[in-house]
Amino acid sequence: MSTRQETGAIPRSGTGNSHASFTWKWVLYAIVGIGIVLALKYFHVQDLLKSALDWIGNLGPWGPVIFVGLYVVATVLFVPGSVLTLGAGAVFGVALGSVCVSISATLGATAAFLVGRYLARDAIARKIEKNEKFAAIDRAVADEGWKIVLLTRLSPVFPFTLLNYAFGLTRVKLSHYVLASWLGMIPGTVMYVYLGSLVNIGAGHRQLTTGEWVLYGVGLLAAVVVTVFVTRLARRALAKKIGRDESVQVPRAL
Repeated sequence: MSTRQETGAIPRSGTGNSHASFTWKWVLYAIVGIGIVLALKYFHVQDLLKSALDWIGNLGPWGPVIFVGLYVVATVLFVPGSVLTLGAGAVFGVALGSVCVSISATLGATAAFLVGRYLARDAIARKIEKNEKFAAIDRAVADEGWKIVLLTRLSPVFPFTLLNYAFGLTRVKLSHYVLASWLGMIPGTVMYVYLGSLVNIGAGHRQLTTGEWVLYGVGLLAAVVVTVFVTRLARRALAKKIGRDESVQVPRAL
């Protein structure tokens, strides 16, 4: 077994950082954090995202490119991507929307991973070191990194944005992280993009036939069933893997 002194292991508190370094770093983090909170609360970020989606829908071929950039920035800034994911279905349809979100979410998760690994290690470590779920994941990643990443992406019980940064503190390889994240996010991505496409259809001018509604309903049901089934399998497998080291319970999805 390798020791926790290797690069990528989650650093623990009390590593001898100077008080001066600690002070200025936390001042910077506090300013950034306050700025994000103010943006979310007072500038109605969700409404801004909806307006941005309307604008993107009128950009033609440049729409998907701008969407990817917006999604990546939102992910790094801890902005929930649910509005953008649903919006992709409404703006681009199921096929193109799923591709755009899949690329965007993977790039955003990778960017946050790199920030967590190289730019904000101390702050992220202090934020998660007392969290039993993340501590258990850290121990499991040492043995089966890509499998743990894949399972956590399939299971919705772990916060997506924070998990991106947290994995940056572990020893999982970047290539394994990217591939496992991409694969693990596909089921949920397709389901939410599909839901978004239904919103767009409902707002359309053409009245759908009964047969078309049946097809869309069956498709939605299939997407939900598959996603729920995969999520439950992932949750059970993850509970077994991270529970081997300590008896840490993985909560059920809400």
